[in-house]
Amino acid sequence: MDVGELLNYQPDRGAKRPRGEEDGGAGGDEDSRGGKQLKGMSARELARYREVAGAEGGAEMRETEELIGDKKIILEKLMDQDAEEPEAELVDESSVKKMILTFEKRSYKNQELRIKFPDNPEKFMESELDLNDIIQEMHVIATMPDLYHLLVELNAVHSLLGLLSHENTDILSPVVDLLQELTDIDTLHESEDGAEVLIDALLEGQVVALLVQNMERLDEQVKEEADGIYNTLAIIENMAEFRPGMCTEAAQQGLMQWLLKRIKAKMPFDANKLYCSEILAILLQNNDNTRELLGEMDGIDVLLQQLSVFKRHNPSTAEEQEMMENLFDALCSCLMLPSNRDRFLRGEGLQLMNLMLREKKMSRTSALKVLDHGMIGPEGTDNCHKFVDILGLRTIFPLFMKTPKKMRKTGVSEREHEEHVCSIIASMLRNLKSQQRSRLLSKFTENDCEKVDRLMELHFKYLEAVQQADKRIEGEKHEMVRRGEILDDSMEDEFYLRRLDAGLFVLQLICYIMVEISNSGIPQLQQRVHQILNLRGGSVKVVRHIMREAG
Repeated sequence: MDVGELLNYQPDRGAKRPRGEEDGGAGGDEDSRGGKQLKGMSARELARYREVAGAEGGAEMRETEELIGDKKIILEKLMDQDAEEPEAELVDESSVKKMILTFEKRSYKNQELRIKFPDNPEKFMESELDLNDIIQEMHVIATMPDLYHLLVELNAVHSLLGLLSHENTDILSPVVDLLQELTDIDTLHESEDGAEVLIDALLEGQVVALLVQNMERLDEQVKEEADGIYNTLAIIENMAEFRPGMCTEAAQQGLMQWLLKRIKAKMPFDANKLYCSEILAILLQNNDNTRELLGEMDGIDVLLQQLSVFKRHNPSTAEEQEMMENLFDALCSCLMLPSNRDRFLRGEGLQLMNLMLREKKMSRTSALKVLDHGMIGPEGTDNCHKFVDILGLRTIFPLFMKTPKKMRKTGVSEREHEEHVCSIIASMLRNLKSQQRSRLLSKFTENDCEKVDRLMELHFKYLEAVQQADKRIEGEKHEMVRRGEILDDSMEDEFYLRRLDAGLFVLQLICYIMVEISNSGIPQLQQRVHQILNLRGGSVKVVRHIMREAG
């Protein structure tokens, strides 16, 4: 270690401290760009160190032994001073107020100089550096969410939002970074009151619209600006997680349109495209307003276009696979709105999903889930007819007969696979008419009714699983009664959800299919169902009970 390194040596002081404490507070005579003195060093000692370090240009060097001795003294002094230095004072309400007021002054000064000297950057450059410094110092406020109300009361939130439209994009990055840290979801949950006040103020200031406008003018070819977009999306995700109700407002303020535009942009896959797919899926989750908005923007066509890439090719990375799943989730959410099922049909979504099922690539698992969502209910009738027309029965029944091994490898359980397949078949039995219905029923008569045999096999599999779950639940109920606990409606609902998870929902679908094919007017099917029930000790009464419970 040479003398220069010794002079620059800074012992580890633990947690990061705000700049304001290091340079004597916000608005002090010397900021972080100045030549700071080592804290606690006297002028004489500093001069001595400079003398040692500054010996250049022909000046004679001290003897080696003496230099080594000075190095030791310097190091000892630095270490002693660090040991003696008192711990940094905690930032309190007073210092936060002072910091915010300094920020307001510097923000106003910069704005004033820019208006006064619009064509002379040298006049306002220094004020922008000062503004950047105080914004960096304000990161300390993100460690104290209980003081967030000060940001609102002292107008700092309004000023920060104003800076999102600043002419200098170098100012945008620190502002976005600060907002991201302030809205960190873990921090928000530390103080619900402080978080509510901050989020209210941000939404009132139309933060999403401003963030979208900001992203519109950023160039992702520049790394810092690409990072700015990523951090902007993080702000939106944080706010949506803390307050899901803001998703509709966010989507309507230009976010939905921007996300669709960015997802379909002809750019190499990157972290920003992945994040856009995630935010889109979040906006559409449990929200019919955003689903309708996406449908009106032809967003379903965009999703289908992006997913078509994975028809014959698997994602090349884990990140690309995650994006694919996000897009599938977004599509499933859209199809929960009945009006979007017709848009899915017109966009030839059925044909794409059918091809994905046949190609046996990684997308097959999610394509099955999409088909289930697209064909359910009366609004799925046209999709059911179209699926038969495009020879979808040839695709779905092999998946009904056997769960593919690759599907299990993708993390999808047998129950999930069998649930989606049975739901698709049940939807077709509900919705198909005339010739298409006859084609579906004839499938159950093929190869000596092998599909009926498979149906009955699944019936007894899930019946046993549900009966085991019922025994456990009855035992728990008995124990609760013994302890004198009350079985209220919420507890009964919880038990019913557990029964559904154990396989009751799939069992209800299977029983519906059994009843439909038995009453189809094809004696062969009815005889086979009753024959297997009798052989395995089953009961028509049990089937009826399950159907009544399903409502």
